[in-house]
Amino acid sequence: MKSGILKPLLIGLASVLVIVVLLMITPRVWSALHPDQPPVGYHFLTPTYLAIGVGLEHMINRRPAVTEDIQEIKNIEYKNVNGKSLQLDIYKRKNLSSTAPLLVFIHGGGWRSGERADYLVYLIAFAKKGYVTATVSYRLLKDAPYPACAEDITDAVQWLFKNGEIYGYDPDRIALIGGSAGAHLAMLAAYHWRKPGTKSDSTSMQVHRIKAVVDIYGPTDLTTEFSRTNPTVTSFLAHSYVEAPELFLEASPIHYLSRSCPPTMILHGTSDQTVPISQSDLLQSRLNTLGIPYAYYRVPLWPHTMDVIKRVNEFSEAKMTLFFNKYLK
Repeated sequence: MKSGILKPLLIGLASVLVIVVLLMITPRVWSALHPDQPPVGYHFLTPTYLAIGVGLEHMINRRPAVTEDIQEIKNIEYKNVNGKSLQLDIYKRKNLSSTAPLLVFIHGGGWRSGERADYLVYLIAFAKKGYVTATVSYRLLKDAPYPACAEDITDAVQWLFKNGEIYGYDPDRIALIGGSAGAHLAMLAAYHWRKPGTKSDSTSMQVHRIKAVVDIYGPTDLTTEFSRTNPTVTSFLAHSYVEAPELFLEASPIHYLSRSCPPTMILHGTSDQTVPISQSDLLQSRLNTLGIPYAYYRVPLWPHTMDVIKRVNEFSEAKMTLFFNKYLK
């Protein structure tokens, strides 16, 4: 009797185990067979964590050592707000012999957390390729809601436009790169967002323009259904959509797109539940309508912050390299 029950139970468990194993290894097998395609993920967070746990995937080193060939210039103040020092760090090859393009990385964290060292893996990698790289701090929600952080990033960009000769980069070849909330701020600055009440460009903004922008799973349109009741967005704007719908439009990067905006690269996981990929689809559609050059990579079955996985990070770095080679060199 017991054996009669036990046998189908074991068969059922074995079948489930086989299915789980197949589901876990399929993304790696597919990617191995299609190395020219974006890496495939696991759709849900639980199997993603399981893949890391069993060694199918590896996390990046988020705090890599600064190697001897790289010069690190830390804690440069670009702005002071009521005694709060806002700073940036710069990385470049010590043997850099000519003026290089500048890549500015802006961290995410829902506008409430994160720090400028979060993108050290990209900062060092691209400095080794001959770029000058920078990473910028900005006021978080504990300091002030919107538009504080957007003002900070645009002020940082203007500071960077003016100081290229000091740090060895070309102010006419600057790209902004951000992830999540950092991508939102990068796009605002690149697409010519202005401080409320500002009517025209400053002198430095008239002389120089951002040449390229990279949006890594960032929100692009805060007027959509996804954003209107999203607590992270409403905290960022310090208002509900009912109270101030104009703020949701004003803080939307897509609202500022025009034919004069720079080439844009988009990286977004199709299984992102934090910032739905529909946000990037909207951006692509608008870029296409305006004739703005773009590269769009829909990375299949990956959730938010997908590039903390080494395989996705390497793909992202490779695609950014091609993009920067095309528009900055």
